[in-house]
Amino acid sequence: MPPPPPPPADNSIGVTVAMVFAGVGVYSAVNTVLGFFIFFAALSQSNTSGTGGTTAFLVVGAVVLVLVGLVAGVGLLFVRKPWATGMGLGLMIGWALWSITTAGFCTGINPGLYG
Repeated sequence: MPPPPPPPADNSIGVTVAMVFAGVGVYSAVNTVLGFFIFFAALSQSNTSGTGGTTAFLVVGAVVLVLVGLVAGVGLLFVRKPWATGMGLGLMIGWALWSITTAGFCTGINPGLYG
């Protein structure tokens, strides 16, 4: 009797790693587009009404970026599929990298934005 065939190769690690990089890219794209929109809207608001009124735009932008980066990332971890785990980790890593490299300026967590 011949030996049983080997089990099929599990490629879940490769899928997870690829989706981590994709998640960082997705978060970077969302951060760039939303960041330009929020800062231009805040600048327009400050030019229209003088000073003030820009903090609301920055708070909304920061909350949306936290929701996209951290809340969606944690939510995808609960799906327990390789692609979802990788994408969730990628979103969270993307949020952390943008926060660290820009000192919180691009993710809205820098207190200097609100003062």
